[in-house]
Amino acid sequence: MHIVICIKQVPDSTQIRVHPVTNTIMRQGVPTIINPYDLFAMEEALRLRDRHGGEVTVLTMGPPMAEDALRKVLTYGADRAVLLTDRHFAGSDTLATSFALSQAIAKIGESFGTPDIVFTGKQTIDGDTAQVGPGIAKRLDLLQLTYVAKIASIDLDAREITVERRSEGGTQTLKSKLPCLITMLEGSNEIRRGSLDDALRAARSAIVKWSAADAGIEDLTKCGLRGSPTVVKRVFAPPERAEKAEQIDTTEKTPRDLAEELIAGIFLRQPALKSELAFCGDA
Repeated sequence: MHIVICIKQVPDSTQIRVHPVTNTIMRQGVPTIINPYDLFAMEEALRLRDRHGGEVTVLTMGPPMAEDALRKVLTYGADRAVLLTDRHFAGSDTLATSFALSQAIAKIGESFGTPDIVFTGKQTIDGDTAQVGPGIAKRLDLLQLTYVAKIASIDLDAREITVERRSEGGTQTLKSKLPCLITMLEGSNEIRRGSLDDALRAARSAIVKWSAADAGIEDLTKCGLRGSPTVVKRVFAPPERAEKAEQIDTTEKTPRDLAEELIAGIFLRQPALKSELAFCGDA
């Protein structure tokens, strides 16, 4: 079994500041960490590898410093690490990121064996979109199991996996064919401590480094800023407000009635928001 984990090195969200003039995130001097949700995906991948055999390849896209995050995952026990790094990837939004990662995963399949499972965290703490995992699945034509809380079982002979997926109002038990992509929830398992042997191996391991060309990416217009239709208009920290929370009576109200009541309340308190949304709709 071959498992690929996609991770991301992100700024520590507890220390992020917003520039008071440019309204952009100030990354200078902010320590980086592995996206916490990705660690739960990593742990589940390693448990499957330990239980059923095979290999785990960890993949990330980022600047050369992202090698630190990959080496950290090697200390937990991953077998191989691939860093996708190229100036053409700078400024990628989720669409461009999912394109580049999907191309790299296809290249990993050619080089080290076709993945049976691709893992990601449910989302990253810097973007919070939860779009990259499903985007990779779509581009690679993989079945996708999102917001997974637990791997219930896997049958490699039948090429089937059963998971428990958290949903509104309860838990769904889903069975899927392999290969598939899984996005893991937080708290789904206890993150292991790396062994001394793995730490020594990680220190000696060579990180596989691929440029866009190395990953087989020919259409660079789908990468970086050129491949990113997302435009961030403004980043800001909302001011503190002294308003009390409001409790809504849901008795004998339909979900639509509640939604309309909530929206009306938001627009009542923030009339400028209604105007901005109307403007976006016209565009």
